[in-house]
Amino acid sequence: MFQQQSPFERIKIFFRSREPLPVIILINIFIWIGILLISNFAFLFASPQSAGDGSYRQLILHVINSYLAVPANIGQALQKPWTAITYMFLHNDFFHILFNMLWLYWFGNIFVQYLSQRQLLGTYIFGGLAGALLYILAFNTFPVFEIARESAIALGASASVLAVVVAIAFYVPEYTIHLLLFGPVKIRYIAIFTIVIDVLMISSSNSGGHIAHLGGALWGFLWIKMIPNLDPTRIFEPLMKIFNPKTYRRTRKKFKVHHNRPLTDEEFNKNKAEKQKRIDAILDKISRSGYDSLSKEEKELLFSNSKKG
Repeated sequence: MFQQQSPFERIKIFFRSREPLPVIILINIFIWIGILLISNFAFLFASPQSAGDGSYRQLILHVINSYLAVPANIGQALQKPWTAITYMFLHNDFFHILFNMLWLYWFGNIFVQYLSQRQLLGTYIFGGLAGALLYILAFNTFPVFEIARESAIALGASASVLAVVVAIAFYVPEYTIHLLLFGPVKIRYIAIFTIVIDVLMISSSNSGGHIAHLGGALWGFLWIKMIPNLDPTRIFEPLMKIFNPKTYRRTRKKFKVHHNRPLTDEEFNKNKAEKQKRIDAILDKISRSGYDSLSKEEKELLFSNSKKG
């Protein structure tokens, strides 16, 4: 039913869901629009010279970034600890937020097909924190950044988004998407390619940004290897009541204890083998035709199996 709806209706339903994924995207967009409105308002009171050379906008961005972007200098970062969170929702440029939000939308939707919205929220936040930590650590460790560290700042959701991309790419590495000009590509290769690009671009003019990206990617990889033994995203469970209390209550009610007749070892092993055959067939189908080719029943079976893994 959802697939038959127009793209506009699907986007409308997506943003009305009040789940973490659309809420994160909306927060990023609203903050960017807010900065744009402040800049436009300041333009009306700028002198002709500052309006002409854009210096009024640079001043506005400097003030906003000084409060919300994460500084490379350790002393400044300790004085403004909130920036480790706020920087991952802050964008100054249109194309910066456009590409970040598109990646988050695409890979975030794949993420929540196999994992939960709570885990996506945790991956986004922890990935951003890991990016900020590696960024600050690098700028205060390597001598090449000695001069830049006093004024350098980091902003943007890239580290958080890459954490989501890498996490789901290594959780379902065989998941295939169709790219224009390239055809079917497994998402693990997209994640690996992105990481390689960031490594190769460390010596570029945006070295701090690429280092932060690698911090987010590292968290995404390490976190997915923790499941199911350790899942720090559980600390965000109370927030799920705030995001969508109706969905939360409905989900909680699903977990009921059913007292069924215990299976014999032979019956259990037989059922397990049959289910594994079905899972293998579904994975083969995904590798050949992509996830969208699955039926609703196949998607539900794959999802329930991934939750147990």
